[in-house]
Amino acid sequence: MILSPTTSTTASVLQQTRTIPVIFVAVSDPIGSGFVANFKEPGGNVTGFINVEPTMAGKWLELLKEAAPRVVRVAFLFNPATAPYAEYYLGPFKAAAESFGVQALTAPVHGTSDLESVVAAQGREPNGGLMVMPDIFLLNHRAELTSLAARHRVPTIYPFRLFAEAGGLLSYGNDGIDNYRRGAIYADRILRGTKPGDLPVQAPVKFELVINLKTATALGLNIPLHLQQRADQVIE
Repeated sequence: MILSPTTSTTASVLQQTRTIPVIFVAVSDPIGSGFVANFKEPGGNVTGFINVEPTMAGKWLELLKEAAPRVVRVAFLFNPATAPYAEYYLGPFKAAAESFGVQALTAPVHGTSDLESVVAAQGREPNGGLMVMPDIFLLNHRAELTSLAARHRVPTIYPFRLFAEAGGLLSYGNDGIDNYRRGAIYADRILRGTKPGDLPVQAPVKFELVINLKTATALGLNIPLHLQQRADQVIE
């Protein structure tokens, strides 16, 4: 049996085997990526847990607007190579942006050199903001990204708490460790004889909101008390 974390690793594994059982724990769009037939009955040799549902794009925008109400232009950051599922989130993002009266921009990056230009572009004009897509490339470069957002004074929302802990303004997403715990339960069932294709793909059940007040102060933002009270962690 193979435990696979992300979309890219799962794609690589499934190119090598369609017989060995595979459990993924942090994939965004397993149907669109061709991993499973559907959530209820995946079929084949693979099943697992998604990390974020597409409707979260609207929630991220809502939280960003609560934290930085003056934001009127938001760019959604992603790397097409490591986030081939980008459209999974972009549709809901654009729909939510229209309802909030926000200009929705897509901001694909292809390497670390692109990060500077994209963040700087949002910082050059007033009232710009950023949303960061669940993307292993951006997660791996969270230190550079949060530093750039601070330097160019761009309010940014991130999908995982690691970004907020690295200095990002706020993050909202699933508890990634919980998916690994749930993956262990699936591993036990498969080792006892259950076929992976008979185990439904499941959505996250634990979410966490983290706010970095130090970063908010540096950006000149006054985070509403009701938003702080909703947070699972406030970094001061």
